[in-house]
Amino acid sequence: MQTLSQSPHDRRFLRNPYRFYREARAAGPFFHWEELGLVCTTSYAAANAILRDRRFGREVPPGRASAVPDHLAPFAAVEAHSMLELEPPRHTRLRNLVLRAFTSRRIGTMQPEVAALSESLVAAVPEGPFDLLPAFSQRLPITLIARLIGIPESLAPELLRWSSAMVAMYQAGRTRKTEERAALAAADFSDFLRLHIEARRHAPADDLLTHLIAAEADGQQLSTDEIVSTCILILNAGHEAAVHAIGNAAAVLLRHRTPPEALAPPHLLGTVEELLRFDPPLHLFRRMAYERVEIMGRTIEEGCEVALLLGAANRDPGPWERPDRFLWNRPEKTHLAFGAGLHFCLGAPLARLELATALPILFGRLPNLQLVKPPSYGDSWHFRGLERLIVSA
Repeated sequence: MQTLSQSPHDRRFLRNPYRFYREARAAGPFFHWEELGLVCTTSYAAANAILRDRRFGREVPPGRASAVPDHLAPFAAVEAHSMLELEPPRHTRLRNLVLRAFTSRRIGTMQPEVAALSESLVAAVPEGPFDLLPAFSQRLPITLIARLIGIPESLAPELLRWSSAMVAMYQAGRTRKTEERAALAAADFSDFLRLHIEARRHAPADDLLTHLIAAEADGQQLSTDEIVSTCILILNAGHEAAVHAIGNAAAVLLRHRTPPEALAPPHLLGTVEELLRFDPPLHLFRRMAYERVEIMGRTIEEGCEVALLLGAANRDPGPWERPDRFLWNRPEKTHLAFGAGLHFCLGAPLARLELATALPILFGRLPNLQLVKPPSYGDSWHFRGLERLIVSA
């Protein structure tokens, strides 16, 4: 297996990680990424197979789990009940209960709300050059997630601070300071939600928090710890991924001078899927091998952790012709932007709804929208996203 070196913090890499992915793909379906210390795959077939293979998972077996440092205890307490970190049977029970509250039907009813919020945000953009991220891409998802869960929108800045601190734990090269910030955010976020859950038990409302409290299957309900972890997961994953999905999509559409018909029926939904394939917000999932497994001629030893490079898998020339081209009218094929298998993203319907509703309104109401400066990408490769998108209308 070939070892390749690439700093995930290099500015050139952050602007365009796909160059490195092409180099890595030439090394075969698997390679060793020196800076990450991980076996990685750029292959769509390998990543898709591992995501669906029960011999791989997220949950660390009890015999392999290492002791949690004291300073990380609050963060670990949240992770202990997070669907993202669990495997069956705990994952099955928790996901089934959450799905009773987080239904596609419920998400579908939010379309008028997404449209109205998008219209109000577009109407409020300033004259002259402005940053589209705080004006639109950030405010839309955090407002919608707060409303969905049942958290006052006035607390959005605090939610953003907690979310950013916790999500930083998944980035390459985290420091002790990163860990301490994440632990503090996890403690504060958990304390806030416990108070809010208690209030909802006495005064139910038509929000996700109330539905999670009421969700029941086979005589079992979610515990308070499970509700806390689920709400944090939905906000962190839903907000971070959605912000980057909208920002990345807007940048792609602007850079490619995409015609208006791409964001109108019958092409709209296909364009959304191509945007998610071409520049997804999440570039890495990790899976641990629970036994010795052979994938595409490569033996993965028990206990080995494999990094699935979703951004690279979505540019694999096997499934897609001219994969490095953004083709809004490309025939649809299943991509891995939302993962696959047991851990397929619970928020995928909401993310697709936001993109399919917000982008036509943004570009329809601002037909002269254009880039003023090249998009600037943040030092957060794992969650690929912009730190600035300066445009003019």
